[in-house]
Amino acid sequence: METGRFGEFGGQYITETLMNELIRLEKEYEFYKNDEEFNKELTTLFNEYAGRPSLLYYAEKMTKDLGGAKVYLKREDLNHTGSHKINNVLGQALLAKKMGKTRVIAETGAGQHGVATATAAALLGMECDVYMGKEDTERQALNVYRMELLGARVHPVTSGTMTLKDAVNETMREWATRVSDTHYVLGSVMGPHPFPMIVRDFQSVIGKEAKAQILEKEGKLPKAVIACVGGGSNAMGIFHEFIPDEDVALIGCEAAGRGVDTPQNAATIANGSKGIFHGMKSYFCQDDMGQIAPVYSISAGLDYPGIGPEHAYLHDTGRATYVPVTDDEAVEAFEYIARTEGIICAIESAHAISHAIKIAPTMSPEDIIIVNISGRGDKDVAAIARYRGIDIHE
Repeated sequence: METGRFGEFGGQYITETLMNELIRLEKEYEFYKNDEEFNKELTTLFNEYAGRPSLLYYAEKMTKDLGGAKVYLKREDLNHTGSHKINNVLGQALLAKKMGKTRVIAETGAGQHGVATATAAALLGMECDVYMGKEDTERQALNVYRMELLGARVHPVTSGTMTLKDAVNETMREWATRVSDTHYVLGSVMGPHPFPMIVRDFQSVIGKEAKAQILEKEGKLPKAVIACVGGGSNAMGIFHEFIPDEDVALIGCEAAGRGVDTPQNAATIANGSKGIFHGMKSYFCQDDMGQIAPVYSISAGLDYPGIGPEHAYLHDTGRATYVPVTDDEAVEAFEYIARTEGIICAIESAHAISHAIKIAPTMSPEDIIIVNISGRGDKDVAAIARYRGIDIHE
């Protein structure tokens, strides 16, 4: 496979001002990923700061209630900062520090990646600026304050739809003006090479742990691994280790919003077409002229109009399946897992739970499903209450 490509997807479609920096980033990453000292430092950060390994939890009540397959939950919500985002951020921030950078910048949708970046910057003594769509700063006001509390400057982005895609645009622009001292901590398996590879590698700790844990607990591999997909980092993180195991179904759950047959969704695989955006070739929600379409989801973390290039490749080769999940289905799953297992998960993760609820009863009790709980749901409680017409004060 050509470097920086997953089949035809990926690549580096980027302004010349950033090309040298991307070449340098790839070179430095290739060195440090094999450097014993770097890996030792990162493992220490994972274990002693982020709280890894995360639990693989047998959801016994959910399993009994649904009938059929045994359901296990990979509890990334228990990581420090409350999501899988910390894995990639600690890796990239440490890499940036080794490269002599003194400042990190990031885009964020739901705010979890921004919080993780602000956390790592505070820990490693770096300056931090986070770009967040104005719409998302209002939906996720709590996370904005958390970032500021951690010492980051949060910049509301008022261009375009004022959501994640526009935050990425703004962060790319900012990076191009200050590559000398600044590293862009891209939050998902997207953007120009080497980002999809770097983010996947740092997130692959999820799948490595899950595979070892399920073999220890059950002595066999799962029938299916399920994760929500926006850009796709938590999904790629848990999928990657299982890709060679062809009997393990890999299922990504994307945001169908108000329905894939309405204009209000972010279901890239269901509705998208091939295109080039944010420095990569992949599938995007776009019109006939190739203009990126506005997307919608109840989940600020999934309302991105594209998908990471490796996911596009897994879809085209048939190795992974991508299914749309609506707001209604995700909210029902959010409430279901709270009542059944006492876990308030992120609304993003609830998309994956929703699909598990559908397929577990169709499977045998001998079968196992692993669902990645990519984050915790404190940030979503007020929004879900509003969605249900309940008036609460945040």
